[in-house]
Amino acid sequence: MGKELADASPAAAEVFKRVDEALGQNLSKLMWEGPGDELTLTENAQPALMATSMAALAVLEGEGVSVAEHAAYVAGHSLGEYSALCAAGALSLEDTARLLRIRGKAMQSAVPVGQGAMAALLGLDLADAQEVAAEAAQGEVCEAANDNAPGQVVVSGSKAAIERAVEIAKTKGAKRAVLLPVSAPFHCAMMQPAAEEMARALSHVELQRPVVPLVPNVKAEAVSNPQLIDNLLVDQVTGAVRWRESVLWMAGQGVDTLVEIGAGKVLTGLVRRIEKSLTGLAVNTPEDAKSVAEALKG
Repeated sequence: MGKELADASPAAAEVFKRVDEALGQNLSKLMWEGPGDELTLTENAQPALMATSMAALAVLEGEGVSVAEHAAYVAGHSLGEYSALCAAGALSLEDTARLLRIRGKAMQSAVPVGQGAMAALLGLDLADAQEVAAEAAQGEVCEAANDNAPGQVVVSGSKAAIERAVEIAKTKGAKRAVLLPVSAPFHCAMMQPAAEEMARALSHVELQRPVVPLVPNVKAEAVSNPQLIDNLLVDQVTGAVRWRESVLWMAGQGVDTLVEIGAGKVLTGLVRRIEKSLTGLAVNTPEDAKSVAEALKG
């Protein structure tokens, strides 16, 4: 993950070097050589994904495209919100890496293993998924955690409640309802200990005003005030990722192209499902950076 970027660009290689130094860990070696089960630990995966995004952005900047000059807004899905803030200059690369290390550990330790779960309800809209969650809760936590796209909502909460939600969703017309292979129930009330940990961590970091507004997960409309962004980052730990609404809000402001920067093309696929008039571009490789830069500057 990210090695092709580092090999092609000194600026991208510098990103990984700075993240390694900030964490006091050779994270880039783990990313490129494994072992995979260590890399997928939340405390490693979160800063690794951010580093890959920032390396990809460095390559794109080398092609003459910058956030300040070419973007109207930044947004990120869950941990990607930190990458977005780093890209917009609100957080330093080093602070972002350290915050995501803390966030990963805090989210992993907030709920004992086996007590929480998440499930994807496919074919149900947000309102239907919320009804399913409310019916399944029965005094336990069961909440809509990710509104990813039309017909793709993820619920999160206690294991028993999520298992009930899977069965109830099938009776409510879901095309599929499946448990997800996650290590904790993210973006629900069970993450409150992690939210408190993030509030403490963020109190030691000074957020700057982003060069372009952020469209945060829990608000789904643009904000630029650093104190508000700080509060929303804390709320995000227990709050729902309102990705569908965020994309629709940006489209409503006249955005016609969304550029996904980092590992994979999942968000690009979601964008097409959310609003067919939007163009989705992804920057995973140096070649992607060249073609996307040509498209944006063309």
